[in-house]
This record gives sequence, C-alpha cells and structure tokens, in this order.
Amino acid sequence: MEGMAKPTCHDRGQPGFGSGGVRRWLLLLLPILLVSSGLLVAGCGAVSPPVMDGGAGVERQPPAPVTATAPAAVPNPAPPTQLLIPAIGVAAPVERVGLGVDGTLATPQRHPWDDVGWYRFGPLPGQPGSAVIAGHLDRPGGYPAVFWNLHLLRPGMALTVVDERGQRWHFRVTTVASYPPERAPLFHIFADRSGHYLNLITCAGTWIPSEHQTTERLVVYSVLQGS
Repeated sequence: MEGMAKPTCHDRGQPGFGSGGVRRWLLLLLPILLVSSGLLVAGCGAVSPPVMDGGAGVERQPPAPVTATAPAAVPNPAPPTQLLIPAIGVAAPVERVGLGVDGTLATPQRHPWDDVGWYRFGPLPGQPGSAVIAGHLDRPGGYPAVFWNLHLLRPGMALTVVDERGQRWHFRVTTVASYPPERAPLFHIFADRSGHYLNLITCAGTWIPSEHQTTERLVVYSVLQGS
C-alpha cells in the first residue's frame, strides 16, 4: 500500500472554510501530490509481487458512477474493526491509519501483513462518500498477504465491515479495476460523494526493480447494500 488519499472536495466544490475544514483539506491534499508521483499504495515498493494478468471482468477505465442514496433510518456507523470478504477467505482486523511523515498513507502496525488499514481522514464505511481500506498484496519473500486474492473479486460479490458497536455494513462489489499509478482516477477512489462507497486498494502487476514499485494498482469498488 503506498500513499493514497483524496481531498473530500467533492461536496460540489464546497470543501468548507472553517479552520477544521481547511486543516482537513490540507491533510488530504498532501498525499495527492505524492500519489501523482506514483505513490498510490503503501507497501507496493517494499516487496516483489507476482504477475497478475487482470483476468476476466477486470477493467482498466474509471468505473461509471453508481448513484446511491442512503437508506432511511439507519444507525450511524462507528470506526471499523473487521473486514470480511467470504469469497476470498478474508477476515481481517482493521487498523486506523493516517499519514506518515513523508505524507504517504501509513500502513498497519500491529500485524502489517494480515491487517488492513482504514484511511481515517476519509469517511467511515457506511457514511456518505468513499471510504478507503488498503492492504498488502504480499509479504517479504513474496508470500501471500491479506489482499493476495483481491483480484479474484467480481461484481456482485459481498463485502462486510464490522464496526466498533458490532454493527455490520454490507457492501456489494460494483467494479474491479487496475491502473498504472499515475493514471489512477483519484476522484472515483477517494472523493465520490454521490453514494455510500467502500473502495479496497492493493498492489498489482509486475515488480519494477528500478522504480521499487509495481506496474499497477488494483481497486475494488463497492456500494452499500440497500442504498
């Protein structure tokens, strides 16, 4: 996972002008500059992942927006504690991650290869907007990490986030896409507020020794069930 974040400026051009809003804007803008330099997923430059051919159903263009409206009278989400992806056998603890000293997205610290990281400066899973959770593809030596099989997900498959109150937030996959780091659609990944989304990110493609990163980033887009 290497450096990813997106301004929450998609409030139709109104990011907020209070001191808190300005500070939040600056916190989220800094990683965008780094992402533009190719640092999209933290950890993609740490190990050599295997070749992934993308497979059937993996797109390489920004997905069409999926308009979704929150269901009425739902409880407020709390910070996530677990991510469940039955189709690929993932039941991963969720750590809150922010930004490292270099401005890139921090990685999980307790169990880096088995936990996933929720970007805490973005929305909670279940809130309006695009919540983002990232995880490592592999660990040192090329052995599988938490998102090793993320590329196997297909539209319609289920994701569930369990929050601190024990509430479960059910999402369905809408699109699976891979991008060269410099061409990733950051707006769709981090700032789409047209619905209630959860986007999962990991490394993909082949390892480039001279650049210490992989050729692509994989993004699984999902939308809240019932919305």
